[in-house]
Amino acid sequence: MDVQNSILTAAEIALAEKAVVMALEAGACKSRITLTKSVLDLAGTLNGELDKVTHCLDRSLSIVLFVDGRYGSFSTNRLEESDLRQFIREAVETVRTLTEDPFRNLPAKERIARDAVRGDETGTYEPESYDALTPESLVKRALEAAVYDKAALPEGFRMISEEGEWSVTISDSLILDSQGTRCRCLDTLYEYGVEVTLLSESGGGEKISGYWWDSSPWLARLDAAMCGPTAVKKALAAAGGESIPSGQYRMVVSTECASKLVNPLMTALGGFALQQKNSFLLDSLGKALFPKRLTILDQPRVPGVNGARFYDSEGVATENVPVIDHGVVSRYFLNTYMAAKMGLSPTVEDVMRTVVVPTLPGTTLAHWAASVAEGCHAQSDAGRSEATPSGVSRQQQPSAAEAVRPTIIVEGFNGGNHNPATGDFSYGIEGQAILPDGRTVPVKEMLITGNFITLWQHLADVLDDARPCAPKSIPSLIFDAVDFSG
Repeated sequence: MDVQNSILTAAEIALAEKAVVMALEAGACKSRITLTKSVLDLAGTLNGELDKVTHCLDRSLSIVLFVDGRYGSFSTNRLEESDLRQFIREAVETVRTLTEDPFRNLPAKERIARDAVRGDETGTYEPESYDALTPESLVKRALEAAVYDKAALPEGFRMISEEGEWSVTISDSLILDSQGTRCRCLDTLYEYGVEVTLLSESGGGEKISGYWWDSSPWLARLDAAMCGPTAVKKALAAAGGESIPSGQYRMVVSTECASKLVNPLMTALGGFALQQKNSFLLDSLGKALFPKRLTILDQPRVPGVNGARFYDSEGVATENVPVIDHGVVSRYFLNTYMAAKMGLSPTVEDVMRTVVVPTLPGTTLAHWAASVAEGCHAQSDAGRSEATPSGVSRQQQPSAAEAVRPTIIVEGFNGGNHNPATGDFSYGIEGQAILPDGRTVPVKEMLITGNFITLWQHLADVLDDARPCAPKSIPSLIFDAVDFSG
């Protein structure tokens, strides 16, 4: 792969710089240009043989125009200078026909990121490995990842299909505006994912599937070899199953899908939802709406981690800050426009890298589930000191009833929805149930229903198994008294 042809060239950057000037010459009072370029190369396999090879280049320029108190945004992928100049002239004339909006503006200069100029400051860019890759070596890696011991399948199971994809993406983004903002971000991302489908010959011909993936900004840290065996293991775990009666259960949501419960909180704290009064966290800033054991951070300024970002789409510098601090809502996400409309101080437009802080350091879902299956009391309760209402610390002890409390481990969500204004939700789930006798059986076609505020108030603990490959660091979550229906 050729790095120099895959990232923004000097000529493309020079054209973006000219576009800022073109906008002012065409009559704009202020403007912002965002130029992005990304290249994806992918090799796909089917049943251990090469199935497809893909090369995709995406390049576009978006422009935000402020014209006589009016605002408009436009985008184009035609980057010849003459075409771009005409495009900008027409865009300015279009904005002049719009209604005035006094709240639109560029962010204040002092809020702009000053440490994201080269593009590699986030530490998520590895051009050496990218340059060393060739289309042939990409195909070779994809085929090698598809080779593992399929003969190790248990008796009564047969592999029907196996689909894998090995890909590498390089991306480059540049923000410029008429007040001197200049921010750049470069990323590489190496990924492999595989889905397997098995036939359970002893289970009446049941077809079961499993998927696993890994990714990293650094080629050497990508563990493609473990994806196939892990996908098979997950498929086998879904075989069979028993009918689980409706009722309230302890729920453990795996790190693989826990974002389904965290993302609605972050959306509800966003300026658009708040300003439109379409948020169940309206007027929540500074309020203790969640248990003290819940802390959620926005940590985009950690160099070298997947998802690191030093600025948002306006070029505003990001911060490592708490969003929910020991149960207290401490952050709204307000871009320049929404902050002005709401009469509040601006922050950044959105959470950049969500980090849910573990309350059980060093504990993974596998360790936790094993302790429950063995009849031990859940680690979420055992051995942890809590303050009584009088403030005296006490050591919690397991009880016989809790030791055998049935638990449902959610490993995936199947459809469903939530009401952003009220926080009510209903989601289909699949996963595993730990029964009172310690057996673990698959569960399917069950629903969880409730309200996000109530659900999070029943948060029992947070494990420590977030995957480094995920851009959001959300580990497995444990809740008590969740309503399940079959």
